[in-house]
Amino acid sequence: MYILILLAGCIVFIILSTSKWNLHPFMSLLIAAFAFGVLSGMPGTEVISLITEGFGKTIGNIGLIIILGILIGTFLENSGGAFRVAEEVLRWIGKKKIHTASALIGYVISIPVFADSGFLILSPLNQALSRKAGLSLAGTVAALALGLTAAHTMVPPTPGPIAAAGLIGADLGVVFLLGLFTSLFSLFMCILYARYIGKKYWISPGSAAPAEDTAPEIQVRPSLFKSLVPLGLPILLILLKAIATYPSHPLGEGSLASILGFLGNPVVALFIGVVFSLWLPEKLNREMLGTDGWVGSALRNAAIVILITGSGGALGYVLQQSGLGVLLSEVIEGSGLGIWVPFLMAAALKTAQGSSTVAIITTASIMAPLLPSMGLEATLDKGMVVIAIGAGSAVVSHANDSFFWVVTQLSGFSVKQGYRIHTLGTAVLGISAILFLSILRIFFN
Repeated sequence: MYILILLAGCIVFIILSTSKWNLHPFMSLLIAAFAFGVLSGMPGTEVISLITEGFGKTIGNIGLIIILGILIGTFLENSGGAFRVAEEVLRWIGKKKIHTASALIGYVISIPVFADSGFLILSPLNQALSRKAGLSLAGTVAALALGLTAAHTMVPPTPGPIAAAGLIGADLGVVFLLGLFTSLFSLFMCILYARYIGKKYWISPGSAAPAEDTAPEIQVRPSLFKSLVPLGLPILLILLKAIATYPSHPLGEGSLASILGFLGNPVVALFIGVVFSLWLPEKLNREMLGTDGWVGSALRNAAIVILITGSGGALGYVLQQSGLGVLLSEVIEGSGLGIWVPFLMAAALKTAQGSSTVAIITTASIMAPLLPSMGLEATLDKGMVVIAIGAGSAVVSHANDSFFWVVTQLSGFSVKQGYRIHTLGTAVLGISAILFLSILRIFFN
């Protein structure tokens, strides 16, 4: 009972320190790891050893993957490639189906680009289309924001799902497929929600500029093919590796399987994506590759995510070595909640402290040593746990979430309107995702 109380105290500390005391999540997770180890009775030297070992192993496993993924996203964003993809999705869907188009545009863009940046890029286009169609911003903004959130929380190579997969030891190809199907189902539910909320609340799009004037100030944007290759090729290689290494060996056990196994390694696949992303700018110059250029900016963004992930890994390793999994096995087995456990934990952390990425990493760190006692050790089960955590990390976005303020301020929403439109929408997104996963798990059990 003491260890369980200690775990609860660490979770409360993480929530309060990040949301109320404005302590950086890196420090919060590191302090929690040290405090749990010492207060659980471990010698101080052993605690330090476990923290450094857990931090090092985590960074070693996924640090490069996070860096490479953010590099691809940065080049897509800064070159105008992300906006090019948005234009083509809009052309494909049609300007009359604005809610569907906005949701899918947000969804596609948020796979390589951070949700906050994606909304900044796409908000002018979304407002212009809403004005032309005579639609309330309530619905179109909800569709765009929820599309961005769906991919951001559940589809690699966004940093959160990649970090969770690394911490839990899940296959990235399996995580991608599960995240794709789950997020698309929940996105469909969000489109229905966006249409409903657009009819319920009228918010004028105002005097938004014509759609053709809303593109970022980039004179020449890359073609659709060039924009899709840096993102699509790594995903394809990772999926082919998952197929090649499947226990039944559908592609045989010869040289083809070996080559795909190498090229589909997430580090290799994403490095290939980075190479092709250098093709995106109209003219690649040294400044883009320097400390103050696009590469420098990407590395600064990646460093924050890596540090938080590493400290989360340190916490998870200390929890694992404390024997916490054995102590919780009877409680969890008797609960019958299954993948709802990581969902509810991530939802609680997200709602309390605001950051989806922190909620994902913290939950994955805590859940990793508990999976054996929950009977979730199989490849598919681990993938489902990662997506359940991602779904929980979407619930709910409100005033302590920076994305909430990006959405409300750029769209001219009041705080009350933000709660009614965006916050409620994130609940629809997360709950529909975990319900879909629960149904999927019944079929695969």
